[in-house]
Amino acid sequence: MAAEAHAASGAQHGHAHDAGDHHGPLQHQFDTLPQQRECFSLGMWLFLATEVMMFGGLFFVYALYRWMQPAAFHEGSGHLNIQLGTINTFVLLFSSWTMARAVHAASSADRRATQMWLGITWVLGFAFLAIKGVEWTADWNEGLIPGLNWNYYEHSEHASKVEALIKEGAGTHHVMLYFVVYFCMTGLHAIHMIIGLAIVGYFIYLAGKGMFANGNDQPVEILGLYWHLVDIIWIFLFPLLYLIAGFHPFGHSGGGAASGGH
Repeated sequence: MAAEAHAASGAQHGHAHDAGDHHGPLQHQFDTLPQQRECFSLGMWLFLATEVMMFGGLFFVYALYRWMQPAAFHEGSGHLNIQLGTINTFVLLFSSWTMARAVHAASSADRRATQMWLGITWVLGFAFLAIKGVEWTADWNEGLIPGLNWNYYEHSEHASKVEALIKEGAGTHHVMLYFVVYFCMTGLHAIHMIIGLAIVGYFIYLAGKGMFANGNDQPVEILGLYWHLVDIIWIFLFPLLYLIAGFHPFGHSGGGAASGGH
């Protein structure tokens, strides 16, 4: 009897996998959909934990050098375009909402809504990178790119800022250190945005083919977790990098190292 029950169970298990292969999202290595969802979710959360540790190292470097050279970091922050940084913050916040709508649409098996919300999310993510590109272009034109184009403080009209830095016990190389940290943190974040955009674009294609309309909505949910992490990281980067010299929405703060940038 036990052998027959085991055989019957095995047959049902096989049929379930066959059905999963052709009509559902169940992968062959899992017994049930809840087991599969739990495993995939755990794997994604472990991945996100490694991402937090990676960015955590950069946040530690930032905190250490800002503690060691507050005047230089104050000066460096004053060069950033706070208007564009603020716009980008709201762009990403809105993209988090549209991604949440995409996840909800996928869970409701609404193919058209899933594709639409993913498309809006992609546009917002691209807009973020475009605005960041405008910022970085301005940094290049001003000579604020360490190792590639660093000559801002070589111009005579900025001699007073160099003197102010020296009075604070800092130098232009310390401001350069701020920009090294800035470009490492925002550059790594931008790489994650590019990866996210590539996946979102692919999911838009899959959504159009109805891939997420048959109960297979977890991939969109997992993508949403990744997207929200990238957004949350920016929420920390924005005040730490842009607001050191205070909120100056109508232009760069002035007054040299003591009050930040130009």
